[in-house]
Amino acid sequence: MNKVTQPLRKRIQTAAIKKTSTPVVIYIAVGLAIVIAIAIKPLHEELSLNLTSEMIAVAFIIFVVNILLVNSKNKQWKIVSNRMDYLIARNVNQIRDGVATFALGFNPELKKDLPVDQAMTEMRSQRDLHLEQWEALSQDDFAERIADKLFQDEQLEYFNHRAEQLWSLLNMKYSEYLAPELVSHLMDLHIQLSDLCAHIRSFKKASWFIEDSFYYQESGRRGAAHNLRTIIGLVSRLKEEGYSEIPRMPEIGQDS
Repeated sequence: MNKVTQPLRKRIQTAAIKKTSTPVVIYIAVGLAIVIAIAIKPLHEELSLNLTSEMIAVAFIIFVVNILLVNSKNKQWKIVSNRMDYLIARNVNQIRDGVATFALGFNPELKKDLPVDQAMTEMRSQRDLHLEQWEALSQDDFAERIADKLFQDEQLEYFNHRAEQLWSLLNMKYSEYLAPELVSHLMDLHIQLSDLCAHIRSFKKASWFIEDSFYYQESGRRGAAHNLRTIIGLVSRLKEEGYSEIPRMPEIGQDS
């Protein structure tokens, strides 16, 4: 029977910081000092004993300080981890929404009499289906069906802002404690968003170079299609791992 694997977000919440940033070379230096102190015992027994006892005391102090630092960092991380998770999940959700709306023409059909929470749930469900349908397209069909408004200044600014937001999160204090797998996904997402912006700029060059406009439009559109397909895969994976959440509102919970 296959084990049920918890989403990455849940696994991170239960994990603890197990080491500090104390360089390994310090431990090596203390160990070598103890070895040298023992080695000179035949030459000067009293000096050897003094040095050995002092080095052992130093090693003990470093050990105790490390334990205190680890405990302190764990307490700090527990305080900020939920907020970090929310910031990441909110950004991922906004990227999903931006891709679906600005690039893939998502336009939900909602009943007018639905309560707000039900309407939001229905909209997210329709958006998920919309993204799945786009993922199933061939590369050529995907490129041809991208909404033209993706290549406008407003969308370029939007996706560039999303890329900058991700980069800010990756460079935020305490981000070093994020799971490497999560950091890898976020870095890939940042790269794809940045490349998407580059391809939008390439498409827009068509208005500058009229004779070669087809080349710039075609290369920009196909490049954007590649980036968008990859972005959809990344945000879908992050959502599965628990990182997709709408801006918090009363009675409206996590995007799932």
